[in-house]
Amino acid sequence: MPQAGPGVSPVEGVTYVGIDTLQEQTRLKALRRGYTFNLLVVGRSGLGKSTFVNTLFKATVARRKSGEEEPLPSTTEVKTVSSSLSEGGVRLNLTITDTPGFGDHINNENCWEPIVSYIEAQYGRYLQEEQKVDRLLHIPDTRIHCCVYFIPPTGHSLSSLDVEVLQRLDKIVNVVPVVAKADTLTLEERAAFKERIRADLSDHAIKVYPLQEYEDLDDAPENMKIRERLPFAVVGSTTWHEIHGKKLLGRRSNWGLVEVENKSHNDFAYMRDMLIRTHMQDLIGSTAERHYENFRRARLSTKTTSKVNIVNGQDTDHMEDLNESKI
Repeated sequence: MPQAGPGVSPVEGVTYVGIDTLQEQTRLKALRRGYTFNLLVVGRSGLGKSTFVNTLFKATVARRKSGEEEPLPSTTEVKTVSSSLSEGGVRLNLTITDTPGFGDHINNENCWEPIVSYIEAQYGRYLQEEQKVDRLLHIPDTRIHCCVYFIPPTGHSLSSLDVEVLQRLDKIVNVVPVVAKADTLTLEERAAFKERIRADLSDHAIKVYPLQEYEDLDDAPENMKIRERLPFAVVGSTTWHEIHGKKLLGRRSNWGLVEVENKSHNDFAYMRDMLIRTHMQDLIGSTAERHYENFRRARLSTKTTSKVNIVNGQDTDHMEDLNESKI
């Protein structure tokens, strides 16, 4: 059989078009541009948010306290740290947004407002750029793609503050709940705690990622396994320990070592796989297609309604003046 040349497929006599190269073309274009992922971490101080994120990406990508203890903010603040990671020729532009001061005060009334305002501000910035006549070819994407919500390992249930905040966040961002410092709970306590949290989420109609109503049939089995494991009970550590000649990330205690990436010790590996290896692109896509789209529709509808009301209001005033003059 002669070798296939230009315009000829490996099957003799069949013309080759080249449609099968589209996937490779798309891949190369994406590699040149790089990917953007924006992660928001929300939770009280001392739950290991920065350590968890640094463990997740195996790099120092989150703001960490060093030296003296930082003063507690009087209100919730929003702080971002951006970095660029590269692995296997793939570049990821990563932004971590932290919320120091959240839930750390005696009076935590409205402590979620700076967080909600920040998320919506990023949508507003993207919408403003999108509506310009002369707009950028590639609009910088600062929209939050995922919010990791840290729950204290109390072993009881969600607090009223947790419920209040989650009911607001789930409508504007992909929320993934986690039980922080899961090694402080026994396996029985951990299982019971997760069950109570799932019941609280259901009772208060809080929808966490991944949502069943938006998934493809092909993704349903994998997403079902994820939902059954939520909230993820995680342990984070950036300290390496050598055990039997093998280096492992973990937290050492008097009774042994909790291995961060050991699936029988905690859910860190399951969560990492979901956030990075299987669902990162879906998190980015669902942010654009659902949460941002809902914001865009609501914002533009409000503007349209306001304009109509202004016009109608002027007409109404004019008619009232005419009627008064007739009287």
